[in-house]
Amino acid sequence: MYARPATLESALEHLAEGDWSLLAGGTDFYPARVGRPLNEPVLDISGVAGLRGIDRTDEGFSIGALTTWTDVIRADLPPAFDALKLAAREVGSIQVQNAGTVAGNLCNASPAADGVPPLLVLDAEVEAMSGQGVRRLPLTAFIRGNRQTALGAGEMVTRILIPGSALKGHSTFLKLGARKYLVISIVMVAARLGEGDAAVAVGSCSAVAQRLRALEADLRGGVIGVRPEHLSPLSPIDDMRADATYRGEAAAALVQRAVDAVRA
Repeated sequence: MYARPATLESALEHLAEGDWSLLAGGTDFYPARVGRPLNEPVLDISGVAGLRGIDRTDEGFSIGALTTWTDVIRADLPPAFDALKLAAREVGSIQVQNAGTVAGNLCNASPAADGVPPLLVLDAEVEAMSGQGVRRLPLTAFIRGNRQTALGAGEMVTRILIPGSALKGHSTFLKLGARKYLVISIVMVAARLGEGDAAVAVGSCSAVAQRLRALEADLRGGVIGVRPEHLSPLSPIDDMRADATYRGEAAAALVQRAVDAVRA
């Protein structure tokens, strides 16, 4: 069964009626199903009006769920978004950037999702909507684990919200992989520093990307060196891309480089 609603109201009505698999850009959806028939009910929301674009609001910025990575790259955004723009250029090929959506990257909930660390340092919130209403969750609460989110039955992501308080300073994003392009990360780091504010997040070193709160507190206090205890929220693993020891050492190096870059 396949449905392609044109409005948000219609999409929510479909979601309330059954257990649908949501499809937006499809850049994660289809590769995950290679080699087996597609026999699940698919709700294609790619044509839903009003869910694409980046807007300035009284509270900060709103990123529509269907906003693509190319949209992010082309948008005129404050320097605090530099990390997100850099990450957008790392999301697969240009074709993937043209089709893949910001919300889809979050809902896929991969530990190596490029968009998560930059959005974490922007204190992003996720707006989820169902026929019963709207709720907002911090991104830290939305992604619960590897491929696990807090979305409930009948819910879909409609916006990602960035508060004005997270727009201080500028940010950067660093990614380490086995090659330069089209690669799943071994480690990735986003850092944002502004007057009296600091935010640092690391991805691919735990089931969910982590903010380094102790390091942030030290950075606000003027400390510039990254110490082993700053990396305690991380839990790197051995896999085909790197072993845990290498990941930990690489994370420390990339965090220091990112912090140095945004302090310069």
